[in-house]
Amino acid sequence: MDTSRRTVLATAAAAGLTAAVAGTSYASSEGGGSVRFAKPTKELFGTLADGTKVHRWSLANGGTRLKVLSYGGIVQSLELPDRHGRYRNVSLGYDTIEAYAAGTTFFGALIGRYGNRIARGRFTLDGRTHQLSVNDGENSLHGGAKGFDTRVWDVEPFTDASGVGLVLRYVSADGEMGYPGTLRVKVTYTLTVRGDWRIDYAARTDKATVVNLTNHTYYNLAGEGSGDIYGHELSLKARRFTPTDSGLIPTGELAKVAGTPFDFRRAKTVGEDIRAAHPQLVTAKGYDHNWVLDKGITDRPEHFATLRDPESGRTMRIATTEPGVQFYSGNFLDGTLTGPSGRTYRQGDGLCLETQHFPDSPNQPSFPSTVLRPGDTYRSSTVHSFSAR
Repeated sequence: MDTSRRTVLATAAAAGLTAAVAGTSYASSEGGGSVRFAKPTKELFGTLADGTKVHRWSLANGGTRLKVLSYGGIVQSLELPDRHGRYRNVSLGYDTIEAYAAGTTFFGALIGRYGNRIARGRFTLDGRTHQLSVNDGENSLHGGAKGFDTRVWDVEPFTDASGVGLVLRYVSADGEMGYPGTLRVKVTYTLTVRGDWRIDYAARTDKATVVNLTNHTYYNLAGEGSGDIYGHELSLKARRFTPTDSGLIPTGELAKVAGTPFDFRRAKTVGEDIRAAHPQLVTAKGYDHNWVLDKGITDRPEHFATLRDPESGRTMRIATTEPGVQFYSGNFLDGTLTGPSGRTYRQGDGLCLETQHFPDSPNQPSFPSTVLRPGDTYRSSTVHSFSAR
């Protein structure tokens, strides 16, 4: 780690501890040095229409601050320092539970049972056709009309050698949103002593089903409500992507990115080619596609993406075990939504990098399988690492 980054993060870590909790803290060590982190804190965020209470948990470690809701496992705030140690929330969202309950943008949410789209909300498994909840034209998107993003999760805080974090659990009943099998889901959010945000997903089923879990945080490394992300620099280790039809369902082709606006193998700004007259960009009104990661499926998270805001110096590196990532450039933000900053969100004011198996895999035999069977455990991990210089 270079000296400038070490100084910024050391200062930020101290500030994060003070702001997060005026009480108990715990000591950990890495590489011979001592790092202190705050015990997770819990507060009432709001109450749903049916009377269910929603709580917000606050975490701080290694210079990173994270606030998570029991509703949808939503990342309500992700605060990072810039090169001068000044904090900003870099995730889009709302400041009331009513806005989240009414929203359709999936801000910060855990997505399931199936992240992304399934054509016509239908798939056949072991000779039986299953009809899912349809909520995106004729297709099923992000688990249907009442996906995991709308559920209240059981949350258990922890502090251990890995860092500070939350274990979120949810049991999805057999037939929920049309999916077969009772699915028991466990998602762990960890802030490590280095300030990394790690997500570990696990799930088990009692019947054959399909599973594709992800997180739908919208990032703006300049700060929530600061304007568009077209000046952010992005690189993706992917030589291919999956083109889509007019309903944003993959055609089955694994197209080369070379010579197209979809080539992010060398870092370029998000806005450099976003207005190009490429039919795929026209259809999606920007980027809303799955990139096929060169690394494929891996046992451990491997780096595939780097996102940087030149003005603040904030940089995010992402590693995953997944074979794909959905890069969505916030194309459908239309100025009707207001964030905690009091500013409205317009097209391109945030972007998503959703680690995943490919969209519509249950209907695409050539894509990596998303089938989970009894006795097996679904596992997926993604790590976000942050710096500023």
